[in-house]
Amino acid sequence: MSAKNLDDHIRWRSKTIAFRVSPEENEQLEIAVRLSGLTKQDYITRRLLNRDIVVQGNPRVYKALRGTVADFERVKRAFGSEEVERAVEDAKRQEAQEREQKKAKRKFSRGAR
Repeated sequence: MSAKNLDDHIRWRSKTIAFRVSPEENEQLEIAVRLSGLTKQDYITRRLLNRDIVVQGNPRVYKALRGTVADFERVKRAFGSEEVERAVEDAKRQEAQEREQKKAKRKFSRGAR
């Protein structure tokens, strides 16, 4: 039997949860964790429990943001500013539609009980 773990916030954490993700989901999770400044465990726990993710500025977050902005700038140079802006707007619209669909699905499933 494994030992109980007392974390930095004086909480006993003796349960382990594991799950599989696709390579794309893993990449998205890694980016979100890097940009949050939290540990992966704290980030996932907060997301699962619908708690706020407050980004704490530190050198790791700065480096992650700098890398993300640099990647974005390289894409803009490669494909042209207008094309990238259009793609970003399309992605935002699609994301908003998906959120609305999920919201409607949750509302429908709650009403079906």
